Amino acid sequence: MKNCLKSILVTILINFAVFSQANFIIGVGSCLDQDLDQPIWNAIQKEQLDVFFFLGDNVYGDSRFFSMTKLRRAYEIQKNKLPNWLETVKILQIWDDHDYGLNDGGKNYRHKEMSQEIYLNFWGIPQDDQRRNQAGVFFSKFVNHNGKIIQFIGLDTRYHRSNLKGFKKSYRPNTDIDATILGEQQWLWLEDQLEKEADIRIIASSIQVLAEEHRFEKWSNFPNERSKLLSLLSKAGSNSNLLIVSGDRHRGGIYKKDNLIELTSSSMNKPSNIDYETDQYLDGETHPEENYGIIKIIDKSVLIYLKNIDGKILESAELMISSLNNIKVTT
Repeated sequence: MKNCLKSILVTILINFAVFSQANFIIGVGSCLDQDLDQPIWNAIQKEQLDVFFFLGDNVYGDSRFFSMTKLRRAYEIQKNKLPNWLETVKILQIWDDHDYGLNDGGKNYRHKEMSQEIYLNFWGIPQDDQRRNQAGVFFSKFVNHNGKIIQFIGLDTRYHRSNLKGFKKSYRPNTDIDATILGEQQWLWLEDQLEKEADIRIIASSIQVLAEEHRFEKWSNFPNERSKLLSLLSKAGSNSNLLIVSGDRHRGGIYKKDNLIELTSSSMNKPSNIDYETDQYLDGETHPEENYGIIKIIDKSVLIYLKNIDGKILESAELMISSLNNIKVTT
């Protein structure tokens, strides 16, 4: 597995990659407990992925003490659990609360700087990467697939997030004028990223963007921030094809609002014990069983699937590629 990890880390060093096969296949998933079995990788392997995007809670290592012993242990176990075949795909990642280090944690987590260093070291993020010199793990990467430029944007919804209001499992909106999820620096960075030319954008948020009605963490807990994000993404979506991916919820589903589609994939090995949930933006049903997401970019469309531990399709959607810029990107 050590050789596997080295290969994964080398893969991550690539900021811009060129892929030439007919279809481009992206896997996504979240909530992967290092202390539990991970049989879902057997189904994911059969998808013949080009990219796998870890959407947060990639380990469960909540740590209140400065030594960060639990978080370090969680990563040590996880590096020996990840399957060998991952060395053949490009790995992307963001974090959520349990690999950030504090359940439902935000900007006041006192060990966040150390947590970021541990995270960056585990994933082999190079020293000249922007994430080594910024507060938070947000990033942008480009991939060239047969002339289609795909932009991956990973958001950090933890490092700068203001305090939640209400109580756990019963949060209420924080409408304070200065309340934030991304923080000033990340907002400016995101606006700049969405100005860059791309044919397809995949925006990763560890917490759900579109869902409004459940009582757990979500962008709707900060309605002003959510409105700002939706306005920004809607504008960007008019210039390129855009898909949101998220995790966190220990249930998966597909959501649609206006011209936006969100695929929530969670959990890979910690299924929910809540059987039913709905939302006005939910397209189909939510699924509490183990699941993963597949995004398949073909000639003129993006096929979106939520699949279970056996590879069975639970939900699906299609994003038509309205126009292609066929631009060139230099890095």
